[in-house]
Amino acid sequence: MKFVHAIEGLSLWVGRAFGWCILILTLSVSYEVFVRYVLNAPTVWAFDMMIQMYGALFLMCGAYALAQDTHVRADVVYRLLPVKVQAGMDFLLYFLFFFPGVLALVWFGYEIAADSWRYKEVSFNSPASIQIYFFKSLIPVAGALLLIQGAAELVRCVMTMRTGIWPERLADVKETEDLLSEADLNEIAAIHSDENQSR
Repeated sequence: MKFVHAIEGLSLWVGRAFGWCILILTLSVSYEVFVRYVLNAPTVWAFDMMIQMYGALFLMCGAYALAQDTHVRADVVYRLLPVKVQAGMDFLLYFLFFFPGVLALVWFGYEIAADSWRYKEVSFNSPASIQIYFFKSLIPVAGALLLIQGAAELVRCVMTMRTGIWPERLADVKETEDLLSEADLNEIAAIHSDENQSR
């Protein structure tokens, strides 16, 4: 578990770091709306920056989402299966689909980034001719982080196939509905406890 949690810790750290892109996006959109519609003086850089911030967030938070098991999955049948079967299916599907796709992302992402650096590529859609080779460098880096997190997921699957219990993940944020349902369950348990004590 030390190996798995070390990799998850890296994925969480990168995800939290790039999560600040949301704040930058919010501030830049607010600034652009203000100067465009109030001062009638739109910027030439805000649109490009927003695209790059959103792209960086999307790319670099993939390993974070995998570490938190928050990727969307069609689990209508999957969740009804025994835990060991789930782990076996995950193990097989990682090799059939995940790793080939992520290896392609790293391989071709490296080629794209290298070409972009070679030509000192700028955005042809941008009136400011903003450089995009820094941004394209994130493509193979994101793929590498997904590969590392995928290795941790394989170890997690093997442990689950042996024990029949999914190992705990490093906790981070939770969805609001999960927090509310946990609060409801705790409140119901407290009510039942009070009723039992009063009897």
